[in-house]
Formats: sequence, C-alpha cells, structure tokens
Amino acid sequence: MTHRERVLAALEHRQSDRVPMDLGSARFTGMVKPAYEHLRAHLGFGEPGPITDRMQQLVDMDERVLRYLDVDARAVSHGSPDHGGDLELGPGRYMDEWGVVRVQPAGCPYYDMEESPLAGEISAQNIARYRWPDPTDPGRVRGLRERVQRLREETDYAIIFNARFHLVHQTQYLRGFHDWYLDLGQNHDLFHALMQGVLEVLLELNRRALREVGDLVDIVAFGDDVGLQDRPVCSPALYRQMIRPYQERITGCIREHTKAKILYHTCGSVYRLIDDFIGIGVNALNPVQVTARNMEPERLKREFGERIAFWGGIDSQHVLPYGTPEDVAAEVRRVYQIMGPGGGYVLAAVHNIQPDVPPENILALFQAGRECRKETLSCRTSLSAAALS
Repeated sequence: MTHRERVLAALEHRQSDRVPMDLGSARFTGMVKPAYEHLRAHLGFGEPGPITDRMQQLVDMDERVLRYLDVDARAVSHGSPDHGGDLELGPGRYMDEWGVVRVQPAGCPYYDMEESPLAGEISAQNIARYRWPDPTDPGRVRGLRERVQRLREETDYAIIFNARFHLVHQTQYLRGFHDWYLDLGQNHDLFHALMQGVLEVLLELNRRALREVGDLVDIVAFGDDVGLQDRPVCSPALYRQMIRPYQERITGCIREHTKAKILYHTCGSVYRLIDDFIGIGVNALNPVQVTARNMEPERLKREFGERIAFWGGIDSQHVLPYGTPEDVAAEVRRVYQIMGPGGGYVLAAVHNIQPDVPPENILALFQAGRECRKETLSCRTSLSAAALS
C-alpha cells in the first residue's frame, strides 16, 4: 500500500498491510521542541524546525526525520495573518491575537495563560463589542492550495489539514477556566453568547481555508478537549445541551466543503461521549488516552470499533517516558493486537511527545510499528484458534 492508502484503509475500517503511523501531522501528535532536539541529536541529522504552535512549543519536523521513521501522513495548516498576530510584551511574555496573555515560566517548555481578557463580571454586551481576530486576513490562506497540491502530486502521504476549530479551548482562554465552568453550570445565556461569538470567527476562518483545499486533503483534524482524567468536563446531558450543538455545526461546516475524513482530538475520559462524536460525524478519535478512566483499548474496540477509528493509544504518561525501549515495543504490539484487527487504528503516542521521552523510546515505537503487519494479526488469530481447540 501507499502511505495514503494505508491511512485511508484504517479510517474506512479495512485491514492495511501494516499499521499506519503518525508523528507531527496534527497539532496534537507532534513533538515539543526539547524532545525533537533530543531526537535530532540522537539521530545525528535533521534541521531545527520552526515553531508551529507557540503555546505548546510544537516544532515543524524535518522531512528527513519523518521519512526515517516512515510516518504515513503530512500536515498543512493556516498561514500567519498579515496584520495582527502576537504582540510581544517582553522576554517570555506575549499577547495572542485573541487578547490572551501568556508567559513562559523559567525552565518550562510551554507558555502558561496569565490573563484572560473576558474574565470576571461581564455581560453579553461585552462579548458583542469584543474585538475578534480578522478571519478574512489573506495571509491565513496565501499559498495554502499550492502547498497541498505539491504534497498531492509529489508524494503519496495522507494529507491532513489542521483546522482551527478550538471552540471550547478558545472560550476557556478568553473567559478563564474558573468563570468558564461557572458559566457552563449556571450562566447559560453568557456561555452561549461567548460560544456563538467565537464560533462565527472560527467558521469563517476555516470556510476560507477549506474552499482552497477541501478537494485535495484526505483528513481534516481539529481538537477541543471535553475530557478530564476520570470523567468528561461535564455530564453527558449538559454536554449535549451546551457543547454538542456547536460541535455539530463545526463538523457540518467541514462536510459542506470536503469529503475528507474528520479526525477529532479530545484528551481524557470521554468514553461516555463517544456515541455523540460518532453522531456528529467524527471518523477518528485521538489521542485514545488509555490511562484515563474507561478508556481501555479493549473496551473501546469492542464497543465502538466498527463505527469509529482510533488514532494514538501509546501511553505517554508512563510507558513512553519511563519504560525501556523493550517496554515501548511490547506496548505497541499489545495495542495493535487489540486495535488493529479489521482496521480502524492509526499508531501514535497519546498526545505530543514530551521532553522526558528518551529518543530511544521514540525509535522503538516506530520500529515496532513497522513490524505490526497484517500477517502478525493472522498469526495471532491462528494461535488463538489452536489454543481454543
């Protein structure tokens, strides 16, 4: 199979020749800068990459590294606006185009949120008067179609467009987490006003990009966390009342402009919401946070495996940072044996690879992935049948 065929087979629940693998094709499957630098030093090749997500300090990885690991997909994203963008406020501190102030603490690889511009006592009028980023800025889509066409014509990789539909996150950043949760629980009019205001900006931003590349990309990815370590951010009933209708508009917008598959990222324990994700048209769920409650691969494959694909699943809280390369390889094989039968699985780490993951473990992940082939599933099935008889 080509790389593209392999990924699409998985998303269409067909068995591929080997498990498709991802690293850095979405804003939630990449590497933070220190981890990438450690990997470059270990390999002895690869250029320093530009930062593609300042808050998370994600890096654009060298093509030679991706080819060495045999990653099956490639990313395309919006460009930077011609006007606006980040406002520098001093060393390690900036205001983004939404008005959220972030600071990088000493020794920390990320930027923390310091100020939320719509926190505190506000009204719907404050939201209506707020100065949103300009979604029509031409810099955001300049050259986008040309970049995708080159990937389409010159490579056989699956092409993932990273849409900016981070509605839950963006409203949390603007309002502040404390006030956002209070609004979700008791100030529904204000919650809806903010969700609606931000959504209209994001819809216009992404419509323009999808008009450019919707006919060329294979997957549209977006992320918005609605899970915690042990439960969703709210009850399923409240999610269906307050959040799902907006996410349904997001997937509807994607469907209007492309036939591409939809990859949705949410961390945490979202077992109780997976039927909802399927209901709004999500084709694949990332990151499959296996250490969260009720997110065991066996449970997910058994209950949802015929209706949604899973993308991720290699534990980044324990196995990747603290295991040996042999532990990582064993975990890759274990998850593939559970998730791989019948397709429906793309191999990746649970979320972006962090600085505490040794380069040897990253290499072990992808080496084991290359060995996870259709034949290994057939072998396991035959052995299991023999044991039963």
